[in-house]
Amino acid sequence: MLYREIKFLVGKEVMLELKQKYVLNGILLYLVSTVFVTYLAFEDAITAETWNSLFWIILLFVAVNGISKSFLQENAARHLYYYTIASPQAIVLAKILYNLFLMAILSVLAFGFFLLLMGNQVVNIPLFLVTLLLGSLGLSSVLTMVAAIASRASHNFSLMAILSFPIILPLLATLMKVSRAALSSMDWSGLSGFLILLLTINGAVIALAYLLFPYLWKD
Repeated sequence: MLYREIKFLVGKEVMLELKQKYVLNGILLYLVSTVFVTYLAFEDAITAETWNSLFWIILLFVAVNGISKSFLQENAARHLYYYTIASPQAIVLAKILYNLFLMAILSVLAFGFFLLLMGNQVVNIPLFLVTLLLGSLGLSSVLTMVAAIASRASHNFSLMAILSFPIILPLLATLMKVSRAALSSMDWSGLSGFLILLLTINGAVIALAYLLFPYLWKD
């Protein structure tokens, strides 16, 4: 039953996205323009450390702009409709899953634009792609849950940014450490602890969303 509800809700999110193409186009334009302005600012004088930092900073702002619409753009009537057709657990898991797909696509596109304009600084591409996947999952789960909380506070976007910062900061710091290793060596040794930490953070956030969102939903 839960699987069917999640499948239906994810399909609904995809249909709404296709009907509102201007939202996705706006995110893509923001991504491309930000990377291009960064390229103009640094040109060929960019180090691996700077490349890594700029990549995750840009991806963070893209994630905030892309995922904030999860709950903030939905009105009370649509919430009432969801309340009658699906469980709150299915709603929050479907939102996280859809935002994971969205963030994975945006992450790969950001990586491609960086390779095209800023040059390839990545030595261990498989490790970097794994980091992108874990980062996409972490950003989507954290920002989805925070967006749900902010939607109950008069759809306050500023509140979302304030609440998400202390949660995302340790996640982002760990992601940058792993990706920094991918920029310098093909060696995976010594990174298992960081990868397990990322999986733990992601699992904990998803579990908290699953357990706590029903109470928020009934409010």
